[in-house]
Amino acid sequence: MAREFARTDRVSQEIQKEVAMIIQREVKDPRLGMVTVNAVEVTRDLAYAKVFVTFFTLEGQNVDQSVEILNEAASYIRTLLAKRIKARIMPELRFVYDKSMVEGVRMTTLVNKAVASDKRFSEDESIDSTDSSEESK
Repeated sequence: MAREFARTDRVSQEIQKEVAMIIQREVKDPRLGMVTVNAVEVTRDLAYAKVFVTFFTLEGQNVDQSVEILNEAASYIRTLLAKRIKARIMPELRFVYDKSMVEGVRMTTLVNKAVASDKRFSEDESIDSTDSSEESK
């Protein structure tokens, strides 16, 4: 019988929790801003972990620069992570910007615009039909 959670899933959840805490408390780079760790994908052999992050960016702050800062600090974060998690193998961390949040907001905006457009179109048609029915009387 298959287990409910695979080992890689449990490891990725633990890494996600700990990396978020480490970035929040230990990484002291003023250029970074607020970072959210959305997900972690760990390879089956636990050699590599892809950490998906999003940023609460301020005006003039570059997302690519923030990802680069995290990738430069990856070895430091990995060292702190190894002290917190008891594991034989600690995956090499690679930070990647997660575009899903931005894409979700964009899609929601498009849907809202389409609904508003349909609503205006149906209101215009109902006004036109009442005008034409009044003219026929």
